[in-house]
Amino acid sequence: MPITSVNVRNQFKGTIQEIVLGTVVSEVNVETPAGIFTSIISTRSVKDLDLKLGSEVVVLIKSTEVALAKI
Repeated sequence: MPITSVNVRNQFKGTIQEIVLGTVVSEVNVETPAGIFTSIISTRSVKDLDLKLGSEVVVLIKSTEVALAKI
């Protein structure tokens, strides 16, 4: 399911395989058919999005930025 309200062409649906929580930022590893993508996002965002192992997300890639959107 593409996120159409966001102007990003490279979108990859995937499943969270690992979350490394830090005090301020966290590492989220997402497995997709194109491979594994890693996003560094705020720990607050991990909690606000209720991201957990096995959560389905969309990896949004624009330039050098990798963002996640919960499905």
